[in-house]
Amino acid sequence: MPEPDIDVLVVGLGAWGSMALWSLASRGVRAIGVERHGRGHSLGASHGGSRMFRITCLEHPGLVPLARRSAELWDLLGRQAGKPLLHRYGGLLIGAPDSAVAGGTLAAANEHGIEVEPLSRTQLAGRFPQHTALAPDDIGVWEPSAGLLRPEASIRAALGAAETAGARIFTGTEVTGIESIDDGVLVHSPGRTWRARRVVVATGSWLPFMTPLPELRVVRMPVTWFEPDGDAERFRLADFPVFMRELDGGTVLWGCGADPPYDVKLGLEQFGATAVPFDPLDTDRSVTPADWTALRAALTGHLPGLRPEPSRVAVCMLTLTPDGQFVLGSLPDAPNVIVAGGDNAHGFKHATGIGELLADLATDHEPRIDFSFMDVKRFS
Repeated sequence: MPEPDIDVLVVGLGAWGSMALWSLASRGVRAIGVERHGRGHSLGASHGGSRMFRITCLEHPGLVPLARRSAELWDLLGRQAGKPLLHRYGGLLIGAPDSAVAGGTLAAANEHGIEVEPLSRTQLAGRFPQHTALAPDDIGVWEPSAGLLRPEASIRAALGAAETAGARIFTGTEVTGIESIDDGVLVHSPGRTWRARRVVVATGSWLPFMTPLPELRVVRMPVTWFEPDGDAERFRLADFPVFMRELDGGTVLWGCGADPPYDVKLGLEQFGATAVPFDPLDTDRSVTPADWTALRAALTGHLPGLRPEPSRVAVCMLTLTPDGQFVLGSLPDAPNVIVAGGDNAHGFKHATGIGELLADLATDHEPRIDFSFMDVKRFS
């Protein structure tokens, strides 16, 4: 049999795929990245100008080591790119002491020795007066190590670093089939077929269409920006940092301020019955008032001082799993095919660490992070 064209081919160059390609190329691995759209495009889940980063991962205790390693790698990538990508402004988590957001953050901090500052309701109201209508038992948790990531710039930085290290990148190229063979994988596109030893499939919401993972559910999530109505300075990023706030009924209001012109990015995290299924092959990303009606109602009482009509709305796609954890690892029936998906709306912060983990799996290195709780084989 002829030698493979390359060692590893990465399909999908969003957050996780771009970081996997960077990690592979940095090790001297012969690697190719293939992307259906463009670099840092706005059709998936890795756009919108900002993403929250935090070490206190309330979603699973096993994510804290991944977040810590990801922070190191974000700093490394920033140095290679010549500009910081992780901006540590701090982050605010609000809710009742036993809530998933504030309570979960305190639990993660206590278990893993993460520096946080608990804030009483009075302290919270005095330090962050933008947040009003606090519940009687609400508290705040301030995490100094939290901050903000720039998704589009981060993806472009990773791809640039990967190319510098020797990777080849093909954008505007659709992968039409992935075929596992005895000693590798065939990856088909309309123009050619590549032969690789391993393939990493990190296509986000397109993953259920490319791999046998019926457990994944793709939903539509509007992301909305609002202009201040009056004093814009109070919503600058330094004074109104990234936050998550649990409201009545478990709905989470999230967002962050901005530097001039101070458009405040906000959203509601509702993944239950209100989540709208979405076909990623549908190119329609149009929006309607229904996309921000519930959010606008929440802002009236909880974040006054913003104009009622959004200045901008975008549509982001999310891929959800039944247990809320990522899906990573080799497919049971095709060990040369490594999948990565199920972002569950909190995957970007971990992108650098996940990219390293995927590179470990693709090169038969022992991963430095225990990923058993997100192993794809749990759905077998």
